[in-house]
Amino acid sequence: MQWLILAAIAAVFALIVWLRRRLTRITIFEYQRGILYTDGIFRRVLTPGAYWCFMPRTTITRLDLRPRFASINGQEVLSADNVGLRLSLAAKYQIIDPLKAAHNSDNYETALYLELQIALRDLVGAVKIDELLDKRQELSAQLFERSASAIQALGLELLSVSIKDVMFPGELKRIFAQVVKAQKEGLAALERARGESAALRNLANAAKMLEQNPALMQLRLLQTVGDGSGNTVVLGMNSQVVPLPIKPGGAASSGAPSESPDQ
Repeated sequence: MQWLILAAIAAVFALIVWLRRRLTRITIFEYQRGILYTDGIFRRVLTPGAYWCFMPRTTITRLDLRPRFASINGQEVLSADNVGLRLSLAAKYQIIDPLKAAHNSDNYETALYLELQIALRDLVGAVKIDELLDKRQELSAQLFERSASAIQALGLELLSVSIKDVMFPGELKRIFAQVVKAQKEGLAALERARGESAALRNLANAAKMLEQNPALMQLRLLQTVGDGSGNTVVLGMNSQVVPLPIKPGGAASSGAPSESPDQ
């Protein structure tokens, strides 16, 4: 009888050890979702919390719902005017449907890259190189519109995408540098011409004002003398308009020194 009791205790202990090895406690965090499979069959999506799972038959796949950033570098594309370029993209996305993300593709990140690459090639192949350089922001918006729906079918939401870098071959890069230099030199010459034209207009206006009002020249000269110091200025004035001082006795002085009787 005692032997049977010991055997039962040993069996219970062995069962507990076996269950402890098979049962696993899994925690799903707030920013995660879990996909529960039993014998390979989908059962449900697990919300945040702690779960006990019988591991030989149960599998849980965790998916992170936080926004992620993806950088797609060195994409070789051909523009509408047959110019070969290397473009890089920066994208931001997050999982919005864990079940689609797990079931609709083997690797949703690889699928995301492929969709963006296809949309980029189609977009750049329809525009010329000048338009690509001048309207990069608008093309990024068009790229977002083209790829958003296809990416949503993967269970993902595309939050933003932008064309980050545009790289040219060496020879083409030198040509564009020369074009930009010529444009800048042309703008500088145009600004110099505008400045000279404005200066000539000001001089012409000043000459016209002096011609109509001769006294302005004398007023300007007096103002210059008043602002300076230590300057000697000789003024030529018309004697007919300058009144002569009157000496006592009624004789007018001519302003010239008189000769002495001894001379």
